[in-house]
Amino acid sequence: MAIRKKSAKNPPVLSHEFILQNHADIVSCVGMVLLLGLMFERTAEASIVFITLQHSVIFPAAERTTESTSLYGYGVKDLATVFFYTLVAIIMHATIQEYVLDKISKLMQFPKTKQSKFNESGQLSAFYLVSCIWGTFILTSENYISDPTLLWKARPHNMMTFQMKFFYISQLAYWLHAFPELYFQKTKKQDIPRQFIYIGLHLFHIAGAYLLYLNHLGLVLLMLHYFVELLSHICGLFYFGDENYHKGFSLWAIVFILGRLVTLIVSLLTVGFHLARAETQKQDVITGNFNVLAAKIAVLSSSCTIQAYITWNLINVQLQKWREESTFQVPCVKKKRTTSKGRSSKKGTENGMETSNRADSPRNRKEKS
Repeated sequence: MAIRKKSAKNPPVLSHEFILQNHADIVSCVGMVLLLGLMFERTAEASIVFITLQHSVIFPAAERTTESTSLYGYGVKDLATVFFYTLVAIIMHATIQEYVLDKISKLMQFPKTKQSKFNESGQLSAFYLVSCIWGTFILTSENYISDPTLLWKARPHNMMTFQMKFFYISQLAYWLHAFPELYFQKTKKQDIPRQFIYIGLHLFHIAGAYLLYLNHLGLVLLMLHYFVELLSHICGLFYFGDENYHKGFSLWAIVFILGRLVTLIVSLLTVGFHLARAETQKQDVITGNFNVLAAKIAVLSSSCTIQAYITWNLINVQLQKWREESTFQVPCVKKKRTTSKGRSSKKGTENGMETSNRADSPRNRKEKS
């Protein structure tokens, strides 16, 4: 579906403004070309690589079931699939921006600085909400919520279900689409390094869980992280509507600390017990077994490092806010003291004029008499 932002001027074709205004139309045209390739026999095989999940293995039906099951691994063809769903993510981003966030911004009449933050929180809130619902459904269908010990009891395997692989492909596509969105949304230069770190950390950990076949562990940790981030951005949206709203932030601070602690506990239990009790302790890239000491240390150090980094950033932000509030309150107190001293030191003054110069003062009355 083509999405076009209305503007009074028509910029030149392929110019900077033209790409910014019509990037969703351009991306949708590329996606339509890949879809139309399915209609022709010569191009169908190439188009299928972009649209459907690849590297599937069909297992014969078990004794109790009559249907065969298909599981998925990963390979080079996944790059094409991630590229196609990155295009889909850009189109969905433009749809939410134009038909939801822009209309709310016009009603609320946000300034430009607040509008950019509102758009960021709105986009991420929608993504985190969908991801939390989707991830919870996967964990429920595979009985990981009813029995969390399956994380470290289950044997390591190198296969994923359809929903699990599609979830990871979608996650990688979404965070990859965030890089061109920095250009499309005209992000400020001072905000680009922060955004690059934020996007890069998500891509690094999601890709690591996907490539090391730590799918369920990665999914549980993502759900914990996404839930905390969802609560944070929802509180931010309420704050944009009413600046006096502060109730949700105290709840978010408690959930944030609990989320970090649960993340560390789950990582230690899963990596420590599950991988230590595995039958094979040798690395085999072909079969997807990375159960070696180096991989364990890398996973645990990465998990602990990112939790420490996020917590440190939160502490710095809170300290900066407290400093700004204290510097804002001190000048106000000084102004009140100076104004009160000025009024008391000037004896016999009223409205900026000395009362001794008035005609009805006692000294003037004596001089007249």
